[in-house]
Amino acid sequence: MSRQRILVVEDDAAIRHGVVDALESEGYATLQAADGLKGQEMAVKCACDLILLDLVLPGRDGLDILREVRATRPTLPVIILTARGEENDRVKGLRVGADDYVVKPFSVKELLARVQAVLRRSPERPTDVREVAFPGGVADLARSEVRLEAGGRAELSAREAELLRYLAANRGRVIAREEILARVWRMSPAGVETRTIDMHIARLREKLRDDPADPKVIVTVRGRGYLFGEPREAT
Repeated sequence: MSRQRILVVEDDAAIRHGVVDALESEGYATLQAADGLKGQEMAVKCACDLILLDLVLPGRDGLDILREVRATRPTLPVIILTARGEENDRVKGLRVGADDYVVKPFSVKELLARVQAVLRRSPERPTDVREVAFPGGVADLARSEVRLEAGGRAELSAREAELLRYLAANRGRVIAREEILARVWRMSPAGVETRTIDMHIARLREKLRDDPADPKVIVTVRGRGYLFGEPREAT
């Protein structure tokens, strides 16, 4: 099983190295950035499971980085590291989208406990889904095709295959259109028309023989997004 990877964005070298050492001693893999510009680049592009983000950084403010992360990777958990003890700064970070915060100076024990808690409650990350079974057939994502038990096949476009892969990897969780734009289309959802997602969903339902009047495979949750399969809890 691969180790969970944590990006540490902190300009104070002593704090950064101490945090990295503590994380790696607990079995996490780490990435590091020592300034805001590099931190934002890595936060948006690098594969990681959580970000530890300082608020005061050279080159780019931590809150600006957090806003960019929420626009492009809405489900990626972020914990703020800050020397600012004022309530307003903590509230501002939480409102922008931080999952938690730790005020410096902090103990290693407290930091690790918060990291573990945030990772436990974060949405599941997609795994490498190669086949997706559904009532009446199977979608072979490696071959980009749907095979029906009653006979017949349908080709999937690259985008349809990636969309189905993401929905199936998050089976039972409602996925907002904005998250789909960010994670499948790799686009910032700010100001982008989401109707293209609805059109792709409609084409997927047609190929999966999922009745659009009463869908059972890809369900529309009004006002929230789409859900693949049965919900994990009542919606």
